[in-house]
Amino acid sequence: MPSPSQRMLHLLSVLQSRRDWGGQELADRLGVTVRTIRRDIDRLRELGYAIAAVKGPFGGYRLSSGEELPPLLFDEEQAIAIAVALQSASGVDIADAAARALATMRQVMPSHLRHRIDGIRFETEASADQAAPGVVEAVSAGARDRRTLRVDYGDGDRSRRIEPHAVVSRDRRWYVVAWDLNATDWRILRLDRLRLRQGGGVPFEEREIPTGDARTYLAARFKGAEAEDRWPVTADLILSTPAQRVVPFLGDAELEDLGDGRTRVRVGSWSWVGALAWALRFDAPLEVVGPPELAEAAAALARRLLDSAAGLLDSAAGLGVR
Repeated sequence: MPSPSQRMLHLLSVLQSRRDWGGQELADRLGVTVRTIRRDIDRLRELGYAIAAVKGPFGGYRLSSGEELPPLLFDEEQAIAIAVALQSASGVDIADAAARALATMRQVMPSHLRHRIDGIRFETEASADQAAPGVVEAVSAGARDRRTLRVDYGDGDRSRRIEPHAVVSRDRRWYVVAWDLNATDWRILRLDRLRLRQGGGVPFEEREIPTGDARTYLAARFKGAEAEDRWPVTADLILSTPAQRVVPFLGDAELEDLGDGRTRVRVGSWSWVGALAWALRFDAPLEVVGPPELAEAAAALARRLLDSAAGLLDSAAGLGVR
């Protein structure tokens, strides 16, 4: 027979699994009487859990949010997920708080689970530019409540009023997609460079983001586009190098292994020269497939490279260097 403490933990776990539970349902689930359930509920309330009584033919209970944080109950997989998340938190300056939270969790874990958690160790690439937790919270609240914010941005005195629409994380940095009331245009602002002057301003009406959603809009702007998530130019090339050499650098490019030591790629870039520069990293012969603008850019780039090296080649020839 489980002890009262074990029974209460089981009861708490059951209450967390869905919104409402009938008293008799709980009694049947735990194999006890309704009176015992009522007594255990009272004990959980004394520990700080907000458990509301639900009206109905047979009565019931609902685990609600309270004013203070009571002890929490996680299963083993949830505990491991939280431990991994705390170790991999990035882009926001919460390293100390995350370490303390992990240490607090570890203290109350059973030994076998503690050993599992201790075995999860990995290095993460820390971002040099971390946003302050208060800024992330305030900007997120502004986006949620549709309230304008007054902020300083960058190094100088660049105060502006913005309508924050969404906070997005990308490549270990945090951004806000916002309508800039000073510029009357959309702006993407890095939260690590933003300082809050005033939050909770006047309400604003939600605007339609150009690409339809904030994450796609951020991706599009990183590619130099405005209205859709695509590169300004797309080049087709054949590289005289095996596909396995290309894969680590592929990014969002498309690849076709031609099976004879050559690889066809379709790569997007800011410019034709940018696409060629991407291909030249492999130091292998390449064939320009198209479009015609890419061939023209390749010819122009070849001429520029020859012109830039002409002086050095002439000097080497005068010295008899071949």
